[in-house]
Amino acid sequence: MLLTITLNPSIDRRYSVNGFEKGKIFRTDNYQYTPGGKGINVAKVIKAFDEPVVATGFLGGRAGGFIKEKLDEMNITSKFVSIKGETRSCIAILSDDGSQTEILESGPIILKEDMERFYYLYERLIKDADVICASGSLPRGLDVGTYKVLIELANKQGKKFILDTSGEALEQGIEAKPFLIKPNKEELESLIRKTIYTENDVVEGAKSLINRGINIVAISLGGEGSLVFTNDYMYRVRTPKISAINPVGSGDSMIAGFAVSIKRNYDFEDMLRLAAACGTANAMEEETGKVDLSKVNKLMNEIIIEKIRL
Repeated sequence: MLLTITLNPSIDRRYSVNGFEKGKIFRTDNYQYTPGGKGINVAKVIKAFDEPVVATGFLGGRAGGFIKEKLDEMNITSKFVSIKGETRSCIAILSDDGSQTEILESGPIILKEDMERFYYLYERLIKDADVICASGSLPRGLDVGTYKVLIELANKQGKKFILDTSGEALEQGIEAKPFLIKPNKEELESLIRKTIYTENDVVEGAKSLINRGINIVAISLGGEGSLVFTNDYMYRVRTPKISAINPVGSGDSMIAGFAVSIKRNYDFEDMLRLAAACGTANAMEEETGKVDLSKVNKLMNEIIIEKIRL
């Protein structure tokens, strides 16, 4: 079983608006409400591969009820801790010029007793988990070391933990040695306290993280692909050019590809192909956190991987 953690989920509200500008009134019949939050996006993509997945985190209010109902419709097992606060909404406005405007609610405050109930649930869930994916921001009320604690609990049971977050939560989390992290260039700069100008700067930064006990460091470069590091090697992963429709959720889809590959014991380069193909395929869909497996399979054959010894 694969376990995804979304501590600050949301209803993702997407609106496509022609010629969007601030300060004006627009009408659209092209909109969509979906269960969101980075970990939930990961779960949706994992489910597309027909792998058993459980989604956990916190849900509250009518918004939380909507998310639970939609996950049930997708046949995604959900085991969330119920809270008194209202689960947030996140709004994305997509304009026909390719621009995207996002409004992200901060979300509810998680109480100490809520977190205690979550820890109790989590320790039971990870017993049956092959891979654990924790994604996204921490909600208000939680300590910045929350992911660090979750990783330590997973490591005690010999479970592989994928962490996809940023800021202090990421800095604290890597102290517990997660199996895989996926920072972008800006997040890597924050981790190594150094501005990145060249690929060699990326290499040195990633190597410093590998030396801290992280097995895989995947540096996402957007449309240019990614640089993935493990032990003494760097893999330059190049993805084909596509006509992107909605790139939101591509990083989450990539994480799902990694998780599925790890569970299935794929060869390392096949893992990179699947992860990159999932991220690219998501950008070809309107819905966030969605992939078409026929597109994924086609893209896998178009991914170029260069293995470089460090």
